[in-house]
Amino acid sequence: MSRNKLFDEMIAQIKKSKKQTVKQQKIVNAAITLFAEKGYSNTSTSEIAKFAEVSEGTIFKHYGTKENLLLSIIVPFIKENAPTMAGEVLKQTLTENTTTFEQFLRNFLKNRLNFISENKEIFQIFFKEIIYQEELKNEISSLFYEIAILRLSKAIEVFQERGDLIESSSDKVAKMLFTVLGGFIVSNFVLMNKEDVGDKEIEEVISFVMNGIRKPK
Repeated sequence: MSRNKLFDEMIAQIKKSKKQTVKQQKIVNAAITLFAEKGYSNTSTSEIAKFAEVSEGTIFKHYGTKENLLLSIIVPFIKENAPTMAGEVLKQTLTENTTTFEQFLRNFLKNRLNFISENKEIFQIFFKEIIYQEELKNEISSLFYEIAILRLSKAIEVFQERGDLIESSSDKVAKMLFTVLGGFIVSNFVLMNKEDVGDKEIEEVISFVMNGIRKPK
């Protein structure tokens, strides 16, 4: 899913929503369009207001801050589309040619790094807000477990049956994987503010993970 497609799908979802007023839809459509064209940090609320043909005060009345406006777009989109998106990721990374868990892990990590790199600015805000907003953190954590962890657990079970991984709870292994990979992604794109991650770093984290969960020969 490319950056443009991601924004296009967000706009399509907003247009179908019956929970927003006409003004809110205009604000959100304007915000997504300008964020896509100029980037989040380079877009001001005054520009959004002008594009949406509303007053800047109307934006503050409905959303309070530009960060909250962005979250009002991202969170509903993730909640509605997470199952489909998770399914697409597994379809792309767990193919007939994926014979080992190490191959799957490499495919999966590169897939997610590429997606987040393409949408870096959005996810930087998203990750930071999760840290400070307890309600948002709880909401996303619950969704994360129900969708991401359960799907990854199924993939892990496939490779455990092949004798590729240690015999441990697939749920436990999945949680540990997401802790390591999630920390790797956040530290690179949020804390160190990198544009992308090199192959050497990817291979190092894969080696680190596989040394812990690969079944001894």
